[in-house]
Amino acid sequence: MKNEKINVLLVDDDKDLCALLQEFLEGDGFSVDAIHSGDEAIKTLLNTEKYDTVVLDIMMPGISGLDVLKSVRAEKQTPILMLTGRGDDIDRIVGLELGADDYLPKPCNPRELGARIRAIIRRTQYLKATPSASLSELHGIYLDLGARQATVNGKSLALTGAEFNALSYLMERVGQTISKQEMTQEVLKRPLEAYDRAMDVHVSRIRQKLAAAGVKNVIKSVRGVGYQMLTAPQQSE
Repeated sequence: MKNEKINVLLVDDDKDLCALLQEFLEGDGFSVDAIHSGDEAIKTLLNTEKYDTVVLDIMMPGISGLDVLKSVRAEKQTPILMLTGRGDDIDRIVGLELGADDYLPKPCNPRELGARIRAIIRRTQYLKATPSASLSELHGIYLDLGARQATVNGKSLALTGAEFNALSYLMERVGQTISKQEMTQEVLKRPLEAYDRAMDVHVSRIRQKLAAAGVKNVIKSVRGVGYQMLTAPQQSE
């Protein structure tokens, strides 16, 4: 995407804020459309492949941002960055559990928003640059790094972009303990922030999806440090 504009969809009922963010982002080289209701956002996102990423406000009247997120994730893995009220930890955690890639508290700095969008695009495109023949396999988990597809024992495993990158990073470093700081920087392409639960939630979601596919107790949390992909499953967690 080096010579192409990044197509962004802003979803927020605050029209003045959308106008401000749209003006800044377009001045920073993005192509931006804005939508102001949840139902319109769902219709648009389920019927087009135009957008590289979505900036989604959680608190909207009627169909909320969480409802939009749930509907879109049932069909597509388009990267989604949530805008949340400052201090609304529950909304952030629920949003990440529903499949958001990252979050940014409101009111947000437009420059930071642009940086976060670029970080999401970088990590989405990073593994796409790897030849599709490049595979990673462990515990019956197969990752096609080029196609960004995951399977477990031949069955498709639906992962968000952040989850795919986190699982790939853990598998690549099997047996190593990786700090939460390193995982956040390498997977989310940003520093770990105070009280930041994003990586914890992404790893938890990966565990849940692997367990549902029959692969259990292969990712260990190392208290106060980070995570480790085990060389053999633990007998109990």
